[in-house]
Amino acid sequence: MVQIYRFAAVRPGRRYSEKIPSVPYDVVTAEEARECIEKNPLSFLRVSRPDAELPDLAPHDDRVYQRSREVFDRMLADGLMQRDPDPGMYIYRAVQDGEEFIGLVCCVGTEDYENRTIRRHELTRYDKEEDRTRHIDAVGANTGLVFLLYRDPGAIFSSISSLIDEAEPDGSTMTAQGVLHQIYRIVDEATLSRFEGLFAAVPETYIADGHHRAKSAVNVAERRRSEGRFTEEAGKFMVVLFAHDRVRIHGYSRLVTDLGNYSAPREFIEALPESGWTVRPYGKVDAAGYQIPPLATGSATHVMHFYLEGTWYEASRPVADSADLIGSLDVSVLQKDVLEGMLGISDPRGDPRLHYMGGAKPLSALERLVDSGKYALAVAMQPVRVETVLAIADMDGVMPPKSTWFEPKLLSGLVVHTID
Repeated sequence: MVQIYRFAAVRPGRRYSEKIPSVPYDVVTAEEARECIEKNPLSFLRVSRPDAELPDLAPHDDRVYQRSREVFDRMLADGLMQRDPDPGMYIYRAVQDGEEFIGLVCCVGTEDYENRTIRRHELTRYDKEEDRTRHIDAVGANTGLVFLLYRDPGAIFSSISSLIDEAEPDGSTMTAQGVLHQIYRIVDEATLSRFEGLFAAVPETYIADGHHRAKSAVNVAERRRSEGRFTEEAGKFMVVLFAHDRVRIHGYSRLVTDLGNYSAPREFIEALPESGWTVRPYGKVDAAGYQIPPLATGSATHVMHFYLEGTWYEASRPVADSADLIGSLDVSVLQKDVLEGMLGISDPRGDPRLHYMGGAKPLSALERLVDSGKYALAVAMQPVRVETVLAIADMDGVMPPKSTWFEPKLLSGLVVHTID
């Protein structure tokens, strides 16, 4: 059973709602965040990435986290952000490339993460956990949303989406990429009670994005409980719930700096059939698109696309064991047979020869990086089915790093949940 909670959010004042919301803290470097802040001094990155404004301090210096709290408190004091007078819930609407995404913003209990009512499919890294744990504790708030999926038993999505048909948003912003993000506040008692009842019939939810934010919120609750600083709100964290069949999922591209022992791209391509791959030049691709339609047919077929020396190639081969959900993922086979087996890249999390690009970047971005000589090889992956992600989470499985790129990408600062 999923239990959801109301909360009184801190949100940008209406006149500032276009300026304050920012990209999530973990999709920009400190240098990129600094550039964003220079262009827009109201950016919420001042709260979520305080190291951007303190380049002379170590990123995890106590003063860096204290700076987050000082900036957040100042935004409240100056009226840039305001606390809603009563607890409620919020509808998050994003419109991207003509596609509409609608989810419900609320809170969930940290105990649901611990007892697996909230299920996950990725490992978390201690260093990233510790960073967000200290950040949440210092600011006294969940400054970013955790993206959860649920299987809709039939009436939840329609109940949520129907509320905004004729409503005006309470906050709205358009990103530089042309994605519209809007927030609608819900305070009607009957509506809130109906949402609580509808989700009580949902057995579990799944983290699509935000594994580190979720685990860090759990860490803060444990830390505050052990230190006698626990509050009721510290036992909850902020999420947005999307129906699993109403989101978009992309593949996660790989970029490799060199071809290892292969002296020429042709040698690498010619070696692939020795591992059972069928390889053929693809021809012209839609470089403005996000993925390449496969030439190979059949659902039980691995398909991936390699770009090197100005040419795209499709590599395909039958799936050996479709019952092995993790082992039969394209990213698993790519890592085992190609990156490690052929190129000697054994650590997909830490090898400096291997880099990743989120699936929402056009294929032209991959081509440009290889053509520039910065990388020798790009690999465009097909998206994993959402149902496969959920099935792996149900069996407590762990997917390889950078297996999925879910959309919409949620902004930080549209809504904030405080825990003090």
